[in-house]
Formats: sequence, structure tokens, C-alpha cells
Amino acid sequence: MQEPIRFILLYIVMPGWLAAGLADWACHRRSDIAHTSGTKESLLHLLMIGQVGVGVLAALFLRINSAVLLLLLVLLLGHALTSHWDLHYAARRRHVSAMEQSIHAYLEGFPLAAYALLMASHWSQFSAIFGADGTAPDWTWRLKEDPLPAYQTALLLLGSLCLGLAPFAEELYRSLRAAPKARVPLKPRL
Repeated sequence: MQEPIRFILLYIVMPGWLAAGLADWACHRRSDIAHTSGTKESLLHLLMIGQVGVGVLAALFLRINSAVLLLLLVLLLGHALTSHWDLHYAARRRHVSAMEQSIHAYLEGFPLAAYALLMASHWSQFSAIFGADGTAPDWTWRLKEDPLPAYQTALLLLGSLCLGLAPFAEELYRSLRAAPKARVPLKPRL
């Protein structure tokens, strides 16, 4: 992968994405998700983190080819659909602030930006998926020949675990603890 694209992915997209996820978690905490939309919404958040996590691990460890680009595209579309499902579910049960909705735009935009960068840097394999380039698609699953250095990989995985997964695991824990208690109904705003 070209160095500018790798730099943008590692030092702009991933930190921005993790920061937006942490800000989203803070909005959920502020809106008392554990007592409003509860466990189901928290599980939807973990589903989205899983979709993103599979994509990040694939892009991090696998050689980018038609197979990986198609997987990432499916995960990107799945994430968008899950995000819509999440918002539809949450909006009926708790107040989703303008700030949280703005943060959601970033949480949708960063994966799209990451995919666009990977697609552009592996254009022949992307267009080969659709038979548009004359290049044969490579459907093999292989580890990268030029992986990130171990310290960068470890930092990325540790950051994703601490700033991406852990806050939402805590959110699920709070929601499960509150589950037996009555939910607070959402009051319509006039």
C-alpha cells in the first residue's frame, strides 16, 4: 500500500473513528441508555463494533484483493443497515441529541473513507469484482506480504480494544444490570 494512504488510515481515519466512537458512548451514557433503550440497543452497538472489527482485522492482516474488498464492502453495507436499525430503535425509546446524531455522521463517514482509500489504492482488484477492468479478480485469502510493524499493529489493536470495544462492553454491563428494573418511557418533546 502506498505510504500516504497508509499514513491517512493509521493516523487520521483510525484515531478519528475511535474518538467518534468514544464520543458516541459518552452520549449514550448521558442519555442513560441502560434505563431507556437498554440491552437491545447496546447489543446493536456491539454488532456494529463486530462488523467494523472484522473489517479492520481483514485490512490489517490480509492481502488486499478482490476477496477482501468485497468482504469490506459487505461489512460496510451491513454496518450502515445496522446503524439505521439502531437509530430507528433508539429514537422511539430515548432522546437522541443533535450532538449524538452529528457523531453518527462521523461513525458512518470514517468507514466509508477507509474503504474509499483502500479501493482507490487497489483499483484494479476493486474493478475486477465487477468485471470492469479486464484484470482477473483475485479471490484468494492470503496474509499480507508487507504487514505493519509489530509496534503499530499492537498500538492499533490496543487502542481499538481500549477505546472501541471496552466502553461498549461497559455499556452492555450497565444495561444488563438495569434490565430487571422498569424502563423509563420516552416523553414526547413538544
